[in-house]
Amino acid sequence: MKRTIVALPGDGIGKVVLPESLRVLKAVGFEAEYVNGDIGWDFWCSEGNALPQRTIDLLAKHQIGLFGAITSKPKDKAAAELSPALQGQGHQYYSPIVTMRQHFDLDICMRPCISFPGNPLNFVRRRPNSQIDEPKINAMIFRQNTECLYAGVEWTNPPKNVRDTLETHPKMKAFQHVPGEDLAISCRIFTRNACRRIVKAAFDYAKAGGFKGINIAEKPNVVRETSGMMLAEAKAIAKDYPGMGVWDANIDAMMMWLTKNPEDYNVIVAGNMFGDIVSDGFAGLVGGLGFACSANIGREVAVFEPTHGSAPKYEKLSPSIVNPIAMIMSAAMMLDHIGEKPRADRIRTAIAAVVAEGKTRTYDMLRLTGGPEVFKHGAATTQQMTDAIIAKLR
Repeated sequence: MKRTIVALPGDGIGKVVLPESLRVLKAVGFEAEYVNGDIGWDFWCSEGNALPQRTIDLLAKHQIGLFGAITSKPKDKAAAELSPALQGQGHQYYSPIVTMRQHFDLDICMRPCISFPGNPLNFVRRRPNSQIDEPKINAMIFRQNTECLYAGVEWTNPPKNVRDTLETHPKMKAFQHVPGEDLAISCRIFTRNACRRIVKAAFDYAKAGGFKGINIAEKPNVVRETSGMMLAEAKAIAKDYPGMGVWDANIDAMMMWLTKNPEDYNVIVAGNMFGDIVSDGFAGLVGGLGFACSANIGREVAVFEPTHGSAPKYEKLSPSIVNPIAMIMSAAMMLDHIGEKPRADRIRTAIAAVVAEGKTRTYDMLRLTGGPEVFKHGAATTQQMTDAIIAKLR
């Protein structure tokens, strides 16, 4: 029986790269039915909802989604672009991918950052003897995906009952004379069960991969309650994994260390905001967002996506210049999740072969500024990169 996958192109280049991943899935022999899900900016503007209920229903039914990219804008710009017929009706824009994660409790986000030999964008070091050292990077970031500052509990000009409650905390004394309209508050929320679940997932991954333990990238010396809870739970759960360690580094120190010795890190755990930061930092060491894939995994539903944005200025370029590898690798992560690991490994091996060969490189891999002129400098089109990967599959 064929599995049904909800295809969610979204906005901008999401509409370009998602079809390329489907071509690769077909070429590797994965048979599926694909149903289109509506998501993104167009639906916000026309319906006042960037994640319509019909799309939520599709994901609830089929439980697997493959997602391209979305455009998100600040609330003032979102309000301005809403259809005139919907103005003044109380619609508020929320990121549909964040809403999706919270609705389906897609609390485990996995973001692999793995260097492919031969990628000209890989991190390198210059040794004292002028030799170049290119370390092998193999990291998986486990990002708690539904809480933290992304929980959306925030106010500008908080209502009186909220402010009165907050002012029971002695640290709020510094803000007691700030007028409400000049005060913006965002709550960083962690729960113990969510901390335990992300830490356990990281330990299981580390154990299966033969790694020695996990790193916690938080800030418990300053953000004592939330970061402190994550670290405390990691140390408690470590008792169930004899011989494996828990190491912690403040997020700012982690960003410094990963740009010095990235090969020292394999499994990293962080809350939503810090996980977002550290995963993008690692992505820059292995080729940038054109190589950054991710999985959003809940107890029933899972959605797989590249971490790059929608880059709408590139959507209409013909031929297309964008790098499809992050989207294709996200599709490979989907195959891992549904028990098709041999096919997923074939895709990753094909990508590695194309990168190592060096004959086909998109504009980002050539360090070019994006635009139609990149082809004059030898850049491959989006479709040519996909063709090269498919050729290696065969």
